[in-house]
Amino acid sequence: MSNRDVAFRPVRAWLGRILVVAAGPALAGIAIACGDGAIVLHGAVQFADDHPFNRTLLEFQRLTREYYGKPIEFVLHRNSELGLEKDYFAYLNQGLSVDYAIVSPAHMSTFAPSAPLMDMPFLFRDVDHWRRVLDDDLLAPIAEEVAERADVMIIGYAGGGVRNLIANRPVRSIADLEDLKIRVMGAPIQTDTFQAMGTAPTVIAYAEVYSAIQTGVIAAAENEALGLQQMKFYEVGRYVAETHHAITVRPICFSGKTLRRLPEDLQAALLRAGREAGRFGRDLEASEDRRRLERMAADGLIELVPFSDRDVLLERTAPVREAYAREVGAAELYARIKAAGASPQ
Repeated sequence: MSNRDVAFRPVRAWLGRILVVAAGPALAGIAIACGDGAIVLHGAVQFADDHPFNRTLLEFQRLTREYYGKPIEFVLHRNSELGLEKDYFAYLNQGLSVDYAIVSPAHMSTFAPSAPLMDMPFLFRDVDHWRRVLDDDLLAPIAEEVAERADVMIIGYAGGGVRNLIANRPVRSIADLEDLKIRVMGAPIQTDTFQAMGTAPTVIAYAEVYSAIQTGVIAAAENEALGLQQMKFYEVGRYVAETHHAITVRPICFSGKTLRRLPEDLQAALLRAGREAGRFGRDLEASEDRRRLERMAADGLIELVPFSDRDVLLERTAPVREAYAREVGAAELYARIKAAGASPQ
């Protein structure tokens, strides 16, 4: 069986187990026919069209039109017009306002406890390991849980940014991390991991990170090169400690309630387009990530700071990863990911 046949089996299996429901009044207005008979689908993204997420969703739209071959319209709501990713996921779950979006796994944890494992620090040894896990669809059990518990389909995987620490002072070793006040994403595994690293983590809304560093509420954050550039975090935290503690996985999500109301040939086109657009997004962001960091350093916007104790961080945080995987019922999945090339424990 080929990787293409294996990929997204949970999506097809889940669709086969759920009865197709009629679109009631509460769900009307999303996937509807416009005057020329075309179906209209609404997407959401926090950024402008120069961002890889936008470019990925635009590619998803293009591929869907190509594979469907019938009239279809897309409305992509850009620049946080419909809120933030946590809002998009709630809309996808409800079948309201948003039909497709790219959403960080951290925002899925309320529905699917295993989802943040995709974003777990030190999950991947390097970019090659990250590619292997996604290309072989090893995250399928998480996609199935998200589908069953949240009624949201993961139809592709974008991402590829390598996350580092961004601080208002140099962070070179484990000693520099001690009690460092750092912003983390809103999932318990993030807080637990950064506590194990020796920092003092706190959950702060992404849009408030800049002012929080500027005013001294926190001294650091963590992000990939793209986020650092887009949010201009370098203006308040010019030192980038190269911890390489995570490689992003950013699922392309589609509302299950919307998908079930669509014609079967359109469903097939969307699933195919999502898978291929995800690969497009991964190649795009992974190829640009390091170059983006180096350009900012060359322009004097940031200072790249080598971090000497990554092996120590791996050792300190290993029990957290193991405990989290057991807690969310993903110990077997985590073992398979490690076997595919995860960092040594």
